[in-house]
Parts: sequence; structure tokens; C-alpha cells
Amino acid sequence: MSDDTTTTSPAVIALAWALVGIPLAYGLWQTLVKASALFTG
Repeated sequence: MSDDTTTTSPAVIALAWALVGIPLAYGLWQTLVKASALFTG
């Protein structure tokens, strides 16, 4: 068995989450806005 461990910089992890999270949050927001328009007329 190998005991090689690699560490990832917290900045890289934050950037990866931002690349996924920002479009996801925008899509959820747009869905809520359009869904509310359906129910409020």
C-alpha cells in the first residue's frame, strides 16, 4: 500500500465550489422567480 497523500489548496477548493455554486444559485433563483409568477398571476 502506498502512503502518498496530496493536499489541495483551500483557494482551489473555494474556486471549484464557486464555479459550481454561482450558476447553481442563479438557476435556483430564476426558477423561484418564474414559479412565483405562475402562482401570483
